[in-house]
Amino acid sequence: MKQVIVIGGGAAGMMAAIRGAQRGFSVRLLEQNEKLGKKIYITGKGRCNLTNACDTEELFAHVMRNPKFLYSAFYTFSNWQAMDFFEANGCRTKIERGQRVFPVSDHASDVTGALKRKLEETQVQICLHHKVEKILQEGGRVKGVQLAGGGILEGDFVIVAVGGCSYPSTGSTGDGFRFAKALGHQVKEPTPALVPFEAKEDWVKDLQGLALKNVAVTMEKDGRRLYEGFGEMLFTHFGVSGPLLISASSIPAVSKAEFPLELYIDLKPALDKEQLDRRILRDFEENHNKTFKNAIQKLFPSRLIPVMITLCGIPGEKKVSEITKKERMHFGERIKRLPVTLTGTRGFQEAIITRGGVSVREVNPSTMESKLVQGLYFAGEVLDLDALTGGFNLQIAWSTGYLAGESLGRE
Repeated sequence: MKQVIVIGGGAAGMMAAIRGAQRGFSVRLLEQNEKLGKKIYITGKGRCNLTNACDTEELFAHVMRNPKFLYSAFYTFSNWQAMDFFEANGCRTKIERGQRVFPVSDHASDVTGALKRKLEETQVQICLHHKVEKILQEGGRVKGVQLAGGGILEGDFVIVAVGGCSYPSTGSTGDGFRFAKALGHQVKEPTPALVPFEAKEDWVKDLQGLALKNVAVTMEKDGRRLYEGFGEMLFTHFGVSGPLLISASSIPAVSKAEFPLELYIDLKPALDKEQLDRRILRDFEENHNKTFKNAIQKLFPSRLIPVMITLCGIPGEKKVSEITKKERMHFGERIKRLPVTLTGTRGFQEAIITRGGVSVREVNPSTMESKLVQGLYFAGEVLDLDALTGGFNLQIAWSTGYLAGESLGRE
């Protein structure tokens, strides 16, 4: 029986091991941590957004780098097949806003539980606390792996599914890139993706913990628009985060731009300038005897009021009846275009995924096998593939992992 070694017990590795075992191979799954699926447990704030229920064709639009490479992977094991897989293995799913798919229980452990059950059923040999030092090859074909302790495991096929560099505490420390380089592969420089931004302004950090829902943002560089979006954002002790900003970090126009960048927040996107001015006038008329700071209580969350007063330049103690039209219009402009200076992104510790990785030009998209070394396969985040939030990155892992396991020995 042919021997398969899968390096990495994450999403892609577990799926690759399962499919390889289903095809009759003897599969060893090597994981350096004390348990499988460590990163899965923390995805989606512990709920695990395991895929997206959009049409399969729509998956490609959410992949930011090398979407065409995924054609065979997505159609060999689609998002709908992923949902069927988890349902069939005891993890009931539900679809939420944005077509995001979660376990009904809201527990990521149900996702790993389904995978573990299938690993046991298919008799995959799980080897925890096994760290691989290098992949062995001879004459352009893999021969096995050398472990960190010096031991050697022989194998006819090796699947590299060790992730990227994001969340290094889960074991994703870039080992896959080192393995690939040692075997002659090009690796596109890994950088943090789906990651929060740092900001220059102190007032931004003073608002730490404040979430804004239903806001619109635009990101610009020297007046050129790079990104616009609508949704939820969060102020932090270092800058800005939340789904809206994290998605923005992976848009190619943004990721390629040099910092600083200008972020403009529209606090009232449902109102155009004229409608907003009428709303402000109405609030002023209802509170004509009050001070400015007391007349705008209904416009913003309470923590944002002092910031808006400072940035619009109208003294908080000024009577509403004394505010000029020019001051009022300037106030409206600040509401529609609140400026923040972005100075950079956070590091891999806070990045959801890694941008960059093993060049897909050197991997067969129909099989996930290396074009340079026979019997060597890649799956998941180790490849130069990244997508937006919403379950798309895990779908890349399921699809590429499945295709690697499906393709073993078919060269």
